[in-house]
Amino acid sequence: MRVLPSERLLPNGAEGTPLPNGHAELPPVIRRTELVALSLVGLLVIAVVAVLYLAKAFFLPITMAFIVGTMLSPAANVLARYRVPRAVGAVLIVTAVSTAASFIIGLISSPVMEWSTRLPELAVRLKEKMHIFDRPLALWQELQGMIGGSETLTPFQLPKIEWVQPTLEFLSPTLAEFLLFIATLVLFIASWKDLRRALVMAFGDRDLRLRTLRILNEIEEHLGNYLLTVTMINIGVGVATGFICAIAGMPNPAGLGALAATLNFIPIIGPVAMFVVLVLVGLVSFSTIAAGLIAPACFTVLTFLEGHFITPTIVGRRLALNALAVFIALAFWTWLWGPMGAFLASPLLIVALILKEHLMPVNSPHLPEE
Repeated sequence: MRVLPSERLLPNGAEGTPLPNGHAELPPVIRRTELVALSLVGLLVIAVVAVLYLAKAFFLPITMAFIVGTMLSPAANVLARYRVPRAVGAVLIVTAVSTAASFIIGLISSPVMEWSTRLPELAVRLKEKMHIFDRPLALWQELQGMIGGSETLTPFQLPKIEWVQPTLEFLSPTLAEFLLFIATLVLFIASWKDLRRALVMAFGDRDLRLRTLRILNEIEEHLGNYLLTVTMINIGVGVATGFICAIAGMPNPAGLGALAATLNFIPIIGPVAMFVVLVLVGLVSFSTIAAGLIAPACFTVLTFLEGHFITPTIVGRRLALNALAVFIALAFWTWLWGPMGAFLASPLLIVALILKEHLMPVNSPHLPEE
């Protein structure tokens, strides 16, 4: 009797049992539909980023007004409890914030205008201080000659002042953007209550309405707490920096303190920029480099204590953000929208995390503790 290759010998009593396939089924890695969906999502993200970048003059003031308006809406709620109309409260809040911002800008701009008129003199004095590095540079040149490198070393030169105008254009928004921001901010605060109700009632399902209401309440609460907490901490950093500069004998300690408080709203970049400013001011103002580095060294200790002990203790776990996520968000929004994007990086990250928690809840079991 001829036995076909596909036939197999079966044990006794197993004639009616189906045989498993010779090859185990492999789980599909990525189906074609999933690949198409991922590609479409990637193209959508690229298109959104391109639109936000090209239409910065429109989307930046609008987004800034929405975020700042959400932060200030609890203040409007407090005024509404005292029977202040929402529109009047919005105007009062924006006026108070604008007055405080104008006061800080005045403190900062006064020494900047004074120093800008003395740029050539200050550049010469700074170049004279840099002669202390002539000997290390000469030793480095000799070392290069010994190992066969280039024997010519470019002398130290101060950067030219051609970057001042492009930097000011990069930092300062246009008049149209500022007016769009102010108008949108006032209208947003005045109509935020009605806008909340419209967003909630836009969904027909009761569960979706409750979820939307919880999302809006949590965003408003977290952004309001973030603004209040960060503002108080930055005011403390500014006051402490002013005292440090006054004790060290730095010129215009009030302006430097106001600048430190303002730059501290930008994570990572702000303290680094303030440290550079203090180093330059100290090198120009004092006769010795050691005396000029006293204030920057004290500021470094202050920012270390503030970033590692004071802020985590005050903010706590509810507003704590992952350092890597903050850095990536800061880099992305700074690249996209400049300094205002850097200011919006942390609030936008808070909003994204809240949306993720409510729209994509984690149902999987937690990992065991180490």
